[in-house]
Amino acid sequence: MNRQIQLSCNTIVLNQLGMHARPAAKIAQMAMDSESTIWLSDGNSRVDASSIIDILTLCATKGSRVHIQAESFQDAAIIDKIKAFFENGFGELTE
Repeated sequence: MNRQIQLSCNTIVLNQLGMHARPAAKIAQMAMDSESTIWLSDGNSRVDASSIIDILTLCATKGSRVHIQAESFQDAAIIDKIKAFFENGFGELTE
């Protein structure tokens, strides 16, 4: 069954290393706590955010725009948490 997207937001990859295994694993862990499917999209591909491998296939480098989507309004806190993780540079920003 293909459910409709209820929530979405945009963000940008800020850290030098882009999306690599450690942040992908943390995002997948956050997405697994959701009530519905959380999706990440780069405009060309849409992947399940609960899958580390799927996330890595986006090949998101520094400056890449990423669209975060959820199929349920109940996942607003998860969307906010993932967006904040992006905005924090995955905890890897250096001065």
